[in-house]
Parts: sequence; structure tokens; C-alpha cells
Amino acid sequence: MAGSAHGHTPAAWTGVIISFIGFCIAGVFMVAANVPGFWAGVGVIVLGGVVGGAMKIAGLGMPKESQAVTEARESATAAAKARA
Repeated sequence: MAGSAHGHTPAAWTGVIISFIGFCIAGVFMVAANVPGFWAGVGVIVLGGVVGGAMKIAGLGMPKESQAVTEARESATAAAKARA
């Protein structure tokens, strides 16, 4: 996975950071027994996914691979396995 730079995009980082903040908010309010605050934190978690998705649509995410790239990767993997 590290070779494909999976998730190393502004969209992914932003979505994860916002979701993490929401997780922290929900956790604090869960311990404090504050139900509305907990659900506000869950709302922030969902917002992180929405923002990350919107940024991906706006072009800040990983571009989809073309069919040629996918086929080349599969043939290279098959050739490597045949040599081993």
C-alpha cells in the first residue's frame, strides 16, 4: 500500500482530521453523560466524511487509474509470480 500512496491526499487528510476531532468531541460528551453533545460529535464525524468526499470530487483526491495502468500492474504481478 505504501507504494501506491493510498490516502496521501488533501481530501483524505482533511476528512480524517475532521472525523478525529468529531470522535474526540463525542468521547468527551459521552463521558460527561451529555447526550446532545455526543450526537453533535457524531455529526462532526459524518461532516468529516462529507467534506473529504466533496474535496475528492473537487479534484483533491487520488485520481482513478486507467484501465491500461490496471492491466499493466496485473501483468507485471503475474510475471513476477511466474519467475518466483
